[in-house]
Amino acid sequence: MRTYRQSLKALRDVALAQTFEKNPDLASLSRELGGIVHRNAQTLADGLSDLRRGRRGFERWLVARRGRPGVSLLVMAWPPGYTTPSHDHAGLWGIELSLYGALEVESWTRPTTAHPWQLRKRAWLGPGDATWFDADMPYMHRCRNLSRQETALTLHVYGGDLDDYAAYAPVSSEPFWQAQRQRARIAGPLRV
Repeated sequence: MRTYRQSLKALRDVALAQTFEKNPDLASLSRELGGIVHRNAQTLADGLSDLRRGRRGFERWLVARRGRPGVSLLVMAWPPGYTTPSHDHAGLWGIELSLYGALEVESWTRPTTAHPWQLRKRAWLGPGDATWFDADMPYMHRCRNLSRQETALTLHVYGGDLDDYAAYAPVSSEPFWQAQRQRARIAGPLRV
């Protein structure tokens, strides 16, 4: 029987192996990671159950990090009903993949910083489903755990370390938004 650590290791190994290019094929990587989650969803959910217990709040847990080219993998725990502020990813590319539960992701883009943000899409992610974004386009999104009772878990793969980012709040003259710098905190490492 496969353990959740073996499943996390498989996710880590695939992500690290396929991200040596500056602009990796995020669609293919998402499909491969999603396949691992589909095959091991219950094992991952059971093994990561400590992250889903209690009212711990939103947390980011480090799975792996590589310096050159920069890549980081994190598991995030989303309390029931939790919604992030609209935020960017500091120019990094990224993949967000559901491990447990369901997440709604609203995405905005704009041609340049002189233009207003425009809602591009809304996606709903269940276990094994992913969404991704490129580094070369202005991008922000907002994520929400769709459950009112259960903590959702997601795997995030970024093209570097997401230490700082901008959260956006609409201003009275919508569709413009005001950016506020934020610091991304990691709760700790996950043993793989």
